Amino acid sequence: MPLVGCPRRGPPLPLAGRGRRPPPARATSPKCEASSSSSSPPLLTRRAVSAASLLLAAVPFPSSWPQLAVAYATEADAEVTGEDRGAGDLELERYTDQDQGFTLLKPASWPQVEKAGATALFQQEGKGSNNIGVVVNPVRLSSLTEFGTPQFVADRLLQAEKKKESTKSAEVISVGERSGHGGLTVYEIEYTLDSTRGGMKRIFSAAFVASRKLYLLNIAYSDTQEMPLDSQTRSVLEQVLHSFDSV
Repeated sequence: MPLVGCPRRGPPLPLAGRGRRPPPARATSPKCEASSSSSSPPLLTRRAVSAASLLLAAVPFPSSWPQLAVAYATEADAEVTGEDRGAGDLELERYTDQDQGFTLLKPASWPQVEKAGATALFQQEGKGSNNIGVVVNPVRLSSLTEFGTPQFVADRLLQAEKKKESTKSAEVISVGERSGHGGLTVYEIEYTLDSTRGGMKRIFSAAFVASRKLYLLNIAYSDTQEMPLDSQTRSVLEQVLHSFDSV
């Protein structure tokens, strides 16, 4: 009975001539070429995609845009004391990216780190799940109002959050709108997110469109029942939120 194997690829083997022996049979069994390739996309970081990337999904723009992924709290992070976790006593400093065209305040002690898909990302030392991220991408809109109202964007954002398997609950706290540099419209959204990957968090998001670019700010901070977000820290995070603007 003929052996059944994968079809051989490439040119046919030359026939053995005089004084030439055919190569010995290989001990290994034939293998078919795998249907999957090494071009599969890399896995995201363990933290679920941030609010900024969810806003990208909520607004009908190209789905190929990079997502902003940020690390989530580990068990070691949960052991940080209340004195270490507070941001209320942090001094804020101005960060401006002239090339991308945005500016914001950030805690001076939060270093900038590199993360795929993030235009800028700042993390609290020792607790990377507390972070501030910015994503900038081109769009076809001249203003965010062309897409919808702040409430409409917030509803789409929460729908995207709740579709994630890791999400236990998500609830909008506030939705607002303000005028930025040159009169541009800035949307601001605050909500709580309880997830199996990161626990309870408070999320502050801001978005605006300028020069045919969509600018997204995401501020994530731990807000657990054991260590709730205190009013002083909240005030600092709101200063960061309101400072996000074009240049």
